[in-house]
Amino acid sequence: MTETRVGLGFDLHRLVEGRPCILGGITLPHDKGPQGHSDGDAVLHALTDALLGAAGLDDLGTLFPDTDERWKGADSATLLGAAMERLREARWTVNNADIVIATEGPKIAPHRAAMRARMAELMGTDVERVNVKGKSLEGLGALAGGTGVAVQAIVSLERL
Repeated sequence: MTETRVGLGFDLHRLVEGRPCILGGITLPHDKGPQGHSDGDAVLHALTDALLGAAGLDDLGTLFPDTDERWKGADSATLLGAAMERLREARWTVNNADIVIATEGPKIAPHRAAMRARMAELMGTDVERVNVKGKSLEGLGALAGGTGVAVQAIVSLERL
């Protein structure tokens, strides 16, 4: 008998000058990047929280708190890798991940394929199990004008 679970993750970061624009595990050409204690990759943060939530494990902030200097400037791919190790230990596999990136900052569409490939690699799954969608904010809300990025991720896990 198999067990299936779903997890939801969300993250939000301000885009600031002087930081590389790392989203979905890749560096995008843009004049601003996400501000954060780690590298600020809101996409990998939301994905990691979704994975941890589906598995019933502690969240990203509990496992890698921003009050701990060990994680200052950390590569979010490393954090996702640590989460995936916990999932593997608990015998979870990724069915799929679906991610929405809302920003007026960098355009997402030209980088979707690279993001999907990188996240699939980090999760140890096939690229067709990972989807990424970029959404414009249409000039509305607090993130209008390219001031930030908001990400929502949903994942499905399976355990035999």
